[in-house]
Amino acid sequence: MDAFSDLIRGVRAHGSLFGSSTLSPPWALHFVDGAPLTLCTVLGGAGWIVPEHRPPEPLRARETIIVRGPATFTFVDEVGTRAEPIAYGEHCAAPEQGGTRHRRGWTDRGGGAGAGHGATTLIVGAYPVRGEISRRLLDALPVVLRADAGGTSDAVLDHLAAEVAVDTPGQQVVLDRLLDWMLVCTLREWFDRPGGEPPAWWAAQRDPVVGEALRLLHAEPAAPWTVAALAEHTGVSRSTLAKRFADLVGEPPLTYITRWRMTLAADLLVEQESTTVADIARAVGYSDPFGFSAAFKRVRGVNPSEFRRTVAGASPAAGRPVPARTTPVGSNA
Repeated sequence: MDAFSDLIRGVRAHGSLFGSSTLSPPWALHFVDGAPLTLCTVLGGAGWIVPEHRPPEPLRARETIIVRGPATFTFVDEVGTRAEPIAYGEHCAAPEQGGTRHRRGWTDRGGGAGAGHGATTLIVGAYPVRGEISRRLLDALPVVLRADAGGTSDAVLDHLAAEVAVDTPGQQVVLDRLLDWMLVCTLREWFDRPGGEPPAWWAAQRDPVVGEALRLLHAEPAAPWTVAALAEHTGVSRSTLAKRFADLVGEPPLTYITRWRMTLAADLLVEQESTTVADIARAVGYSDPFGFSAAFKRVRGVNPSEFRRTVAGASPAAGRPVPARTTPVGSNA
């Protein structure tokens, strides 16, 4: 298990909002839900993504933009369009309102308005995000993230285009998995872009020593890790490992594993409400629940029981798993 795989494991499409919209200008789709992550890619044509309080971003054929919530954004045919915005989200406009076509994984075989000359076809995937683990990934992303055409995600886009053009059993499952694949490819390309500034843990994974240490910590977070044990497993001295890890990751290895254990524990406290604090302490490598509680409060600012009570009574945005939205695009829910 590498750091990226661990952080993205809670970002999954599962019956999530998936729209294929064929649009003729002028148009303005306002994405009102503020999903944690929304992936937008154009199969053909072009438009503009206009994030809230951010400059507009052009979106051309086979380019992809990921927008990080909770701010809303709009997809328009041109900046300053005369089109009235149509709300697009869980409670979205019906096709007859504005003449646009909104679909969740299936297509209109009859064509019609919006399918003619100059039309733009937009694919949208809105992602729920589960818990504190994946929130660490969101924290590493800008509000708007762009991946140009021609990367490894192009092959995925070809599959997406083929799948939304047919109605077949199991389609939603296929679309969900293709969306996951598309998201991973897009993020990897963005992290590796020339001149980019990826998060420290991403770049550190490429180092033969620190990358191996990170893999060990994520593979067995509850193991009794010491700097000496990590150094032995990676084949360097303790001083070399400690300095190299701190230089590349930005903190010492034991500080890193403590913060990661507290992130894991935070999700366990929410997802396993009947599990005792002592059991969760053991699950993340602490034999002493008092030592675990002290570490949790030092890192999170509250003790485990307070955290569980606070999050249990809060909204999904406070850290509880966010359920996937399943209302078909184009419905009048």
